[in-house]
Order: sequence, then structure tokens, then C-alpha cells
Amino acid sequence: MSAADRARTVLVANPSADLYGSDRMMLEGVRGLVELGWRVVVTSSDDGPLIPLLRAAGADVRFLDAPVIRKSALRPRGLVRLLGDVVAHGPRMRRLIADVGADVVLVNTVTIPFWILAARRAGVPSVVHVHEAESTLPAAARAILTRPLRWASGVIFNSQTSRRVAGSAWLERRDRARVVPNGVAGPSAPTPARIRLDAPLRIVYVGRLSPRKGVDLVVDAVARLQGLGLAAELEIVGDVFPGYEWYEQSLRDRVSELAIGERVRFAGFQRSVWDRLSAADVAVVPSRGAESFGNVLIEAALCARPVVAADHTGLREASADLASALLVATNDVDALAAGLRRVHDEWDAMREGAWGDAERVRLRHSPDRYHRALSAALLERLGEETGSAAAPAHAPSPQAGSRRPRLTEELTP
Repeated sequence: MSAADRARTVLVANPSADLYGSDRMMLEGVRGLVELGWRVVVTSSDDGPLIPLLRAAGADVRFLDAPVIRKSALRPRGLVRLLGDVVAHGPRMRRLIADVGADVVLVNTVTIPFWILAARRAGVPSVVHVHEAESTLPAAARAILTRPLRWASGVIFNSQTSRRVAGSAWLERRDRARVVPNGVAGPSAPTPARIRLDAPLRIVYVGRLSPRKGVDLVVDAVARLQGLGLAAELEIVGDVFPGYEWYEQSLRDRVSELAIGERVRFAGFQRSVWDRLSAADVAVVPSRGAESFGNVLIEAALCARPVVAADHTGLREASADLASALLVATNDVDALAAGLRRVHDEWDAMREGAWGDAERVRLRHSPDRYHRALSAALLERLGEETGSAAAPAHAPSPQAGSRRPRLTEELTP
């Protein structure tokens, strides 16, 4: 069989087997690439909830303990240890590229740039999918993460924010950079939010539990609302990175200190977030740190729920043109509480706006559009026309969009 006749093979390198933002986007990309005729092999350093979903999507999974840049590696001692790992694992990485017959290597996130080097050594093009916008890191640390992008054959940014923060001028001059907005497959049919807020305002936070995500701000905002006479309940959906268990404990301690234990529930990690978002009245994205893109913001919009988010970086970009997204000052409990209070006080308008936003976001972040743009970016690096990697026998075609009824129509018996 000639190279032109066989399906193109992409080796996708992922730093972990979790199911958070960049992992979910990689999974969605794998689904689309398989549908478009690619043979997809995914390599991960460990096992986890992502792995069975990758296999169900049609990917072959290979485990390889490859080096990852973590925060500890950005210190001198950690950097020395990391370089030792690169030397030790580099040959295995190149061997895997050869063993799977990869035509291109897709490197998911800037934390595993060593796959770029391995691909170059193997004579295979590499494309990095950038999901980060770490604008607050020291210049040296940011350079460690972004400078290797110059060695890649191409770079896909998930937003204009991540493109700007990466300082992609060198890539732009060589026409190697592309922006592919995230594709998010929402619930099959969003359910309208409740008509009247005749019970406590239901707030949901979805994501990692870490100081930079600002979960403590939401806990304090719930207490602040209670002090203002507005009853609110908070569900916290997510868990911590290993080593950050202290932060979750600090959240629990703060809940006890504020005497709001009956108002706050820790749900832990959930594989699917749609039921949690749909059960809420409003979602919060209070990140202190820069965000390349607001995945949770988009997920909440797909569920037709208003969102209160910090006013910066990718959250500002993701919320553009959304009627029910309120941006508030960063790292400000009072501003966050005021935003939640506004959702409550302007509920009819927020509810109606969220219903319209759901359709707008569904079209803007269509998985089909994402799949095709991702495939096109890979094929471009192979010097081929965009389209399928080897047109499958039953290539999926975009489904004709059906008109979603207005909220008032949806509620008609």
C-alpha cells in the first residue's frame, strides 16, 4: 500500500491522563481526527480517566514515561533533574515515533516540548497545540515554555490570547501559526433555567482547586451574599493537583470558619459536568491567574446558564458577545458577590440571554468545525490539501443545524 493510499498517522503526546481543559480538548480532537480518517495513537505518561475515553474514540494508546515541565522544574535544581530526564528518555520517545509510523506528532500543551526535539530527530514534522497563556510567569520561566515553539513545524493556538502571550512573531513570519478556537460538544439539548429564583441562588464552580483558580473567592462571596440577605448555595466540582491537598483543606477550613457548611458542597472530580452545570443557576470562573480560554465559561453557556467571570485574558475573549456573561474585577470578593447579586436581581434578562447564548456558542464552538480545522492544520504541515487524512468509507458530514425554539416556545406545553 502506498503512502497516498493509507491513512495518515498522528502521534498525539499528552502530559497526563486527566480530564481537565486541555485533556478534554485533546479528546475531542482525537474523536474528530478518527472520524476524518486519521490513524491516531496517543501517548501518555500515566493511566487515568482519559484513557478509556481515548480508546472508545478509536485511538491506540501507548504509555511512555516522558519528561514534563512542571513548576518544580522551573527552579535550578528541578531544571537539572529535568534535563537528566530528557537525556534518559529521548531515545525512547524517538523509538515510539518510529514504531507507530507517525507522519506527524501533535504535542498537546507547551509543558512537553521535548517531543518537538524527538520528532525533529526522527525526521517527522511536529505541531504544538498551545492551551496556555502564562503571562504572569517570570520572563525566564515563560521562555522555557514558549521558546521551543520555534523548533516546531507548526503551532496551533486555542485563542488569540494564547497566541499573543506566546510572542509568536517568529512563527508568524514563517506562516507557522494558526488559531483554532476550542470545539466543545455540549449537552444534547440544554434545559432552560428555572423561571423564578424562589430558593437559594445555586452557584457552581467547575475546575481544578488551586489558588490561581480563585475558588476561595467564591467561598467568601457566598458568605458575603448571605450577609447581604441573599441566600446562596455553592457546589464545587473538581479536585487538586497532587501536592495541593493543603489548598482543598484550606477551603474546607474556610467554609467552617464562615459557618456556611450547609451552603457549600464539595462534589470532587466529575467525568461529565453537564448535569452539574444544568442544576445550577449560575456558574463562576473567578481565576486569579491568566487563562488562555474560558472552557468552563463556554460549557456553562452551552447549558444556557449565566456566568460570572474574572475580567482578564482568555475569559474576556471567550465571553465576547455573550449577553449573560458578566465580567468582574479580578481577585475581588466584593466584585464577585456583586456580579452574582446582579444575576439574581436581573434574573429574567439573564435567563433569556443565556438561552440565546447557548445557540450562539453552539455554532461558534462547533466540534465539527474544530475537527476540520485541526485536521487541516496537521495536513498543512504535511504539505497536503485540507480535508480527510484518507477519506473514510463513511466520512461524517456536517449535520444540518435545526432551529432551536425561543425560550418562550420551549416552555409551551
